[in-house]
Amino acid sequence: MGFKLKVDFHTHTSDDPKDYIDFSARQLIDRAAERGLDALAITNHDIVTFDSEMEGYAAACGVILIPGVELTLSKKHVVIINPDFRKAEGFRSLADLPAIRNGSNLIIAPHPFYPGSRCLRSQLEGHIESFDAIEFSFFYNRVINPNRKAVEAAGASGKPLVGSSDCHNIWQVGRTYSLVEAEKTIPSIIAAVKKGRVEIATTPLSMWSMCRVGINWVLGDKLNVHLRI
Repeated sequence: MGFKLKVDFHTHTSDDPKDYIDFSARQLIDRAAERGLDALAITNHDIVTFDSEMEGYAAACGVILIPGVELTLSKKHVVIINPDFRKAEGFRSLADLPAIRNGSNLIIAPHPFYPGSRCLRSQLEGHIESFDAIEFSFFYNRVINPNRKAVEAAGASGKPLVGSSDCHNIWQVGRTYSLVEAEKTIPSIIAAVKKGRVEIATTPLSMWSMCRVGINWVLGDKLNVHLRI
């Protein structure tokens, strides 16, 4: 058996072509190292922003950098970890998931029951066999928690839950992540999640922090700015 590695499977950086993010990949890696993460996937929207320079920088910080992408299929978001493509121009539909899925990648249902139009919601059940894991997202507190349905769906389907920060703000790193019982390599991490050797580590947000994220999301989407609050 390996160690329990701290892994974040869902993050964004300033290279994201769809969302406004005010921190670079290097800044994200630095923060991940500060928070004791062992591995990190950068999953910008619809493009794999991974290169050997960033991989080497992460390794020097003690962090395994994993290729990833948050893909838009049938107008819904799906996280692909360790994809074998750079741009998914040939994939447009959730029906393409069986063609994408293979033994060396990991397909995650991100924030599936949140209210956003890009969340899978009712589409998850019909495509559940194409997913390797279901995400428990950082954005919740003890009163408001859309992850409850994700926990139920994972239990009903026998799929593992993975914790992720979906970070659009640098302070989110380390609030919710996965503990994966694996060796510190990409193949071992992916295989361990597929076998269910993973648990979530998470801290609920305060209501103020949830408001802070919501305000930044709205302003970032409409005005390309982040509040420093």
